[in-house]
Amino acid sequence: MRTDAKRHHDTEVRGFASDNYAGAHPEVLAALAVANGGHQSAYGDDEYTEHLQQLMRRHFGGRAQTFPVFNGTGANVVALQSVTDRWGAVIAAESAHINVDECGAPERVGGLKLLTVPTPDGKLTPELVDREAFGWDDEHRAMPQVVSITQNTELGTVYTPDEIRALCEHAHELGMVVHLDGARIANAAASLDVPMRTFTNAVGVDILSFGGTKNGAVFGEAVVVLNPDAVRGMKHLRKLSMQLASKMRFVSVQLEALLAGDLWLRNARHANNMAALLAEGVRKLPGVEIVHPVQANAVFARLPHDVATRLQKRFRFYFWDEAAGVVRWMCAFDTAESDVEEFLAALREELGA
Repeated sequence: MRTDAKRHHDTEVRGFASDNYAGAHPEVLAALAVANGGHQSAYGDDEYTEHLQQLMRRHFGGRAQTFPVFNGTGANVVALQSVTDRWGAVIAAESAHINVDECGAPERVGGLKLLTVPTPDGKLTPELVDREAFGWDDEHRAMPQVVSITQNTELGTVYTPDEIRALCEHAHELGMVVHLDGARIANAAASLDVPMRTFTNAVGVDILSFGGTKNGAVFGEAVVVLNPDAVRGMKHLRKLSMQLASKMRFVSVQLEALLAGDLWLRNARHANNMAALLAEGVRKLPGVEIVHPVQANAVFARLPHDVATRLQKRFRFYFWDEAAGVVRWMCAFDTAESDVEEFLAALREELGA
């Protein structure tokens, strides 16, 4: 088969900036080829999307309803719209992706209000929720209707199933629903060594955003409704929010490739293991401090600013808090032990310089 496409990047370049920098897993690319050819109905009325519904029910229970979308921000916006009124508000950690990294989309596109709470480790607790869970009858205040958590969190920490159960029970007692941003849900399951249902539908989560891109997909996430009684208008909101793929089979088949076997778990375990290996090496180096527990595939560290900026010329990564000298190093499904060893060697050199 002829193609005029040319490679425009050096495939030997590696980095620790984001698990989004990684390419697609070969098994996912192969699945795309399987789904190609012939004609299939558009907008989700295809065999691959129907099969994905069955797979998701296997992972998240018999009531689960799955709505594939293009990206994580879209998944979060559509999910939160479906569980809020026009006057509704969402309680979230101050560090939450929906607050920090989605360009105001939940508020500007979703039409809801974010009520954020500072957290030491990226995790909400019932006590922290209570800082904003009030004023339901006050027409001057946006009404708290949802608690949104991220698993694993933006700081690389992981909620235990008991912690999520406590949050869900508290939120439900207050008449609120619980949304889980699962951009890295596979990494959390790998870290906890439990099925994804153990910390989602089994403990009371009502709706979640399921991440595929960071775990080896080309593109594509999904909104997974765990409690249909709490949700309204999902299929209309997905279209309204410009998240309805016409050739949806190519989103669905990627998620199928991850979920039909254990690829989702293999990829996540490997990424987590590489982060643990990186953290182990970093702890041996003077002048570098790991600032958050390494529980998934992220390492947050503090090091001298000049060291970090020199190191960035050799490996890609981001400052998390430049004023405090904190950087974030992410590992992906394709991070190799040799990548970690080369990075640690470069870090040692820059510290010595």
